[in-house]
Amino acid sequence: MKLCKRLIVAGFVLAYAGSALGAVTAEEAKKLGTTLTAVGAEKAGNTDGSIPAYTGGLTTPPASFKKGSGVRPDPFVEEKPLFSISAKNMEKYTNKLTEGTKALMKKYPTYRIDVYKTHRTAAMPQYVLENTARNAVTAQTTNGGLSIRNAKSGIPFPIPKDGYEAMWNHLLRYSGEAFELKYTAWNVDASGRKTLATKAAMIEEFPYYNKKNPSTETYFMVKILFSGPARRNGEALMVKDPLNMAEKGRQAWQYLPGQRRVKMAPEISFDTPNAGTAGNTTYDDAYTFNGSMELYNFKLIGKKEMFVPYNDYKMVYQVKSDALFQAKHGNPDLVRWELHRVWVVEGTLKPGKRHIYSKRVYYLDEDCWAGLASDQYDMRGQLYRTQFAAMTQSYDVNAVLTDPAFSYDLIAGSYSFNGFLGDNGSAVYSSPLPAREWSPDALSGSGIR
Repeated sequence: MKLCKRLIVAGFVLAYAGSALGAVTAEEAKKLGTTLTAVGAEKAGNTDGSIPAYTGGLTTPPASFKKGSGVRPDPFVEEKPLFSISAKNMEKYTNKLTEGTKALMKKYPTYRIDVYKTHRTAAMPQYVLENTARNAVTAQTTNGGLSIRNAKSGIPFPIPKDGYEAMWNHLLRYSGEAFELKYTAWNVDASGRKTLATKAAMIEEFPYYNKKNPSTETYFMVKILFSGPARRNGEALMVKDPLNMAEKGRQAWQYLPGQRRVKMAPEISFDTPNAGTAGNTTYDDAYTFNGSMELYNFKLIGKKEMFVPYNDYKMVYQVKSDALFQAKHGNPDLVRWELHRVWVVEGTLKPGKRHIYSKRVYYLDEDCWAGLASDQYDMRGQLYRTQFAAMTQSYDVNAVLTDPAFSYDLIAGSYSFNGFLGDNGSAVYSSPLPAREWSPDALSGSGIR
């Protein structure tokens, strides 16, 4: 099987080498499937073995998994932490901690991270791996990195050369063709009071990865139907993001029951406070980053070994909100951290542009390209907010789920968690909806209460 994958990757590289105008040469692309995995990660482990070699990811559900339930049992439930890191010993590990992690340890003596054995569980379907090989020698960014072309149904830049390419890999990470989340979002203020910000059903689709008819126009669509808290019952939101973001831009619509109509909502972007977290994050904070990159210059800093949340099945699927959401920070007993190699990307606000963040730093997993953590700085250059996505591999469909995420406000002393599934939530993978379901009229019909 491994030899077969290597031959497939090599075949695509040679087939497209003659006309390639992409980011890498055919010679560089030959690393895919050999020293690099099919999506560009280092196949080998690290020197001391704390990061193992990649062997294909986690593709077999545990015996306790119930197909169609949308709940994924923890395949590592029997494992115990190897060690913990807190303010008392953080200096020993400082080079492997994000700035946000260190800031939380300094701010809260009770904050710690429990580090577990590293498992490289990320895996993607074969058609995604094959298309990634093709993309390596054909995909290009245009309009100063803001748009993308000549990419199809795979990671566009498995060997990235700049920050924009790496961020496109994050935006086009493989999360399946379509799925529905039933989730809640919670805020915890500086006094420790927990408040429900959102209860909703969210449908996400990725037309770029549609097996039958992959889109060359739109890569992401989301529809959110709100049912709580009571004041938001009946609201609905729909967003579509194009591959040519520079020329076409995001389309967004909102339905408000009090107005009884759907209206376009261009404000659902950038640093507009996200109503889904009651304003504790911005709209472009979702998924650590989403939307247009037009406000920032993105620089690829390089790759580092970092402690990041990973394989957090227990926290995502099994715990209740009362157990997880404590005063000051989430319950450290319930969050799993592992050592992984990540790409570090720094976004600096362009001269003349406006945003509440002057700088943003992203940590993208080498195996799945999802943003697992981010640090945001205010206009004074002070660390303002930090985020951590709770990564789980959906082993039944070979896709990564990173929607559940913590966001800490280091200045206000509050935090939020968006995409919480533990209180009877679920993540069910499905087929794409008919095109008519993504019209403004359909949004109006689904939102009426």
